[in-house]
Amino acid sequence: MPRKRAGRPSVSLRSASLRWDGVLGALLVVLLLMSFSFVDGFGNALNLSFLIGNTLPIALLALPMTLLVVSGEIDLSVASTAGLSGAVMGSLWNAGLSIEAIIPICLLLGVVCGLINGLLVTRLGLPSLAVTIGTMAAYRGIAQIVLGSDAVTDFPTQYLDFASGRIEGTFLPYAFLPFLVLLAIAAVVLHATPFGRSLFAIGANEEAARFAGIRVRRHKLWLFVATGFMASLTGIFWALHYASARFDNATGLELSVVAAVLLGGIDFDGGKGTLGGAVAGVFLLGAMQNAMSLLNVSAQSQIVVTGVLLVVSVLGPRVARQITTARAARKPATPATPAPAS
Repeated sequence: MPRKRAGRPSVSLRSASLRWDGVLGALLVVLLLMSFSFVDGFGNALNLSFLIGNTLPIALLALPMTLLVVSGEIDLSVASTAGLSGAVMGSLWNAGLSIEAIIPICLLLGVVCGLINGLLVTRLGLPSLAVTIGTMAAYRGIAQIVLGSDAVTDFPTQYLDFASGRIEGTFLPYAFLPFLVLLAIAAVVLHATPFGRSLFAIGANEEAARFAGIRVRRHKLWLFVATGFMASLTGIFWALHYASARFDNATGLELSVVAAVLLGGIDFDGGKGTLGGAVAGVFLLGAMQNAMSLLNVSAQSQIVVTGVLLVVSVLGPRVARQITTARAARKPATPATPAPAS
C-alpha cells in the first residue's frame, strides 16, 4: 500500500480522527433514533439481539483488521479463513472428535493461515492486497475440499445456546460479553502501548519507522497471525451461531469488514484512525443493514449500499485532504514583521 506521509502522525491528523469518531457516533445515534421511530419491529428485544448477533462476526474481524490497516496492510482472506475454520470444524465433528478438542485445532489453523499471509508479505515483499486475494481463493477452495457440499448442524446444544442465546431479561447476546473483552484488549494494544504507537508510525512512513528502530517486518507478521486467529474464531462463532458448518460460511464478509473499518475513519494508506471509529462504523453498517432488511430491501441492494459506502470511505478522506491542501496553498503568506530601528 502506498505511503504518502512522512514521520509520525501529526496532532491535526489525530484531532481529525477524533472529530470523525464524533461525527460517526452522531450518525449512529441518528440512525438508531430514526429506526426506532419509523421501522416496525426494529426496537423489540428479539430484533436487537438478532442485530447484534449478526454484527458480531464483522465486529470480531474488524478488531485485527483495524490494526492491520493502520500499519498500512490489509487482509482480504479473513472470510475465507473463517469459512475454512468452519469447514474443518464440521469435518472433525463428523469424524467423532469432541468440540473441546476441535476448537483449539481450528484456532491453530487460523494462526497457520495468518502466518502464511504474513510470511509472503514480510519475507518475500509481496503486496498484501495481491497476496490475500490469492489466499482468499485458496482457503475457500480448501474448505470446499474438506467438507464438500455437506452442512453439519448437530453441534452440542450448550455451545449453540451460547452462540445464539441472549442474557436473560436483556437483548444482549451471551457472545457480546467476550467481544467486549477482546475490544478492550485491542484498544489498549493500539492506543496505550509502544507496539500500537509503532503501528501508526509504520503506516505513516515505513522507511522512517525502520530507521527509528521499529522492527517493521516482525510487527506486521504478528498482525497477520492475530488476524488469522481472529478469523478462525469468527468461523467457529459463525458455525455455532447459525448452527451450520459449511464451506461457504461467511462468504463476502470481507467486504463488510473493510467497508466498516474504512467508514470508521481508518485511512487506507495507514497511519491514521481509532479503534472506536472502526467499531462505530461496524455497528452503523450493521444497524443500516438490519433496518433495510426490516423494510424488505433486497439482499442485492444491501450489497450495493455496502459497496457504495466502501468507495465513499476510501474517496472521502482523500478528497478532504486535497481540499485542505488546496486551501492552504491559496492562503497568502503572513508578511514578516520588520525589526524595530535601533
